[in-house]
Amino acid sequence: MKEKIIILTGPTGVGKTALSLNLAQAFNAEIVNADSMQIYRYMDIGTAKPTLKERAIVPHHLIDIKYPDEDYDVSQFKADADWVIKDILTRGKQVLVVGGTMLYLKILIHGVFPAPPVDMALRQRLNQVAKERGREYLHQRLVQIDPEAARRIKPRDIVRLIRAIEVYELTGKPISWHQKQHHFMREDYKYLKICLYRPREVLYRHIENRVEQMFKHGLVEEVEKLLKMGYKTSLKPMQAIGYRHVIAYLEGKHSLEEAKSLIKRDTRRYAKRQLTWFRQEKNIAWYLPEEKERIKNAISQFLEK
Repeated sequence: MKEKIIILTGPTGVGKTALSLNLAQAFNAEIVNADSMQIYRYMDIGTAKPTLKERAIVPHHLIDIKYPDEDYDVSQFKADADWVIKDILTRGKQVLVVGGTMLYLKILIHGVFPAPPVDMALRQRLNQVAKERGREYLHQRLVQIDPEAARRIKPRDIVRLIRAIEVYELTGKPISWHQKQHHFMREDYKYLKICLYRPREVLYRHIENRVEQMFKHGLVEEVEKLLKMGYKTSLKPMQAIGYRHVIAYLEGKHSLEEAKSLIKRDTRRYAKRQLTWFRQEKNIAWYLPEEKERIKNAISQFLEK
């Protein structure tokens, strides 16, 4: 009989953190992070990371496990999450996975397709091409060999871009073909997938308020500290929403108000993409964040089956 896992997801800014603390306490659960940005140290405000006080209430896992200049991909996340989940279950606690990174959730539930091992010589060559000819050049190469993957992977996402080209050069087949062959159908556990939502205008208002709060709480200072510590602006975490906009502001490319406006716009767009993906996932139960009792009832029924 499969062990049971609770997943709490939803678009950015919907209110996952506050509810997750409530649910974890109610069901004797520990929280496993599934947000690809909250794994990085020193990046707290721009990632809306649970505070140290909140993390003291309930044990949290896979937060602050990497430095901003360390590589971390979905296969590493899957391995780390698998180990943490088994440990929590062995100790007789419930597992509550919390986060909105769609690929992390997909890989956690359905597994990773057996990709070829990294060829460091090839990777170095592709990184050199990116430096000399630009990321757009590599992206156009991906458009030619795997247009489906190119629609999903943006030019600035250099890690995924290079990996997609690597897979093609090492196997002769596009990464999208490999993913379809795998079908992502393996499930190690039985999952209750809870997705929070709000009416669009309410969600967007929450997003705008949260961005304003990030600046009040020191987002600019957080980015300045990262730069003083020597972290390069080209690093993948430094190109995330919020961080790249503040960097542009510090470089004089935007005013502060322009940076705020762009963060709000790009966060709204990201939330829209998240919702599109959640709607495509099977067996998701949708709730408003205020429907705590309905959610708790659903969890109780799931755990008692």
